[in-house]
Amino acid sequence: MTSQPIKHFLLVFDHAAGKLIEEIEFGIESDRAVAAYAAKEDEFRDRDLVDIVLIGSDSLDTVRLTHANYFDGSAKVSSKYLVGI
Repeated sequence: MTSQPIKHFLLVFDHAAGKLIEEIEFGIESDRAVAAYAAKEDEFRDRDLVDIVLIGSDSLDTVRLTHANYFDGSAKVSSKYLVGI
C-alpha cells in the first residue's frame, strides 16, 4: 500500500453567517499553507465568531467527511449564544 502525500486545506467559517466563507487548497505546500493560516488569523483577529482551521489530509473529500460541520452549516452558532456579544 502506497501512502499519499498530505495535502493542506485552509477553511474559514463565519459562525454569525453560518457558512464557510473560504476554502483554499495548498496541495503539499505546507510552508505556504502555514503562512496563509497566519495571515488569515491576522485578518480576522477582531472577529471572535470566525474559525480559521488548517487541516492536513489526503483529499478534500476526506476533509468534507471529517469536518462536515463546516460544509453543511451545522457549525453555525445559535443566535441565543450571541446575546450580549
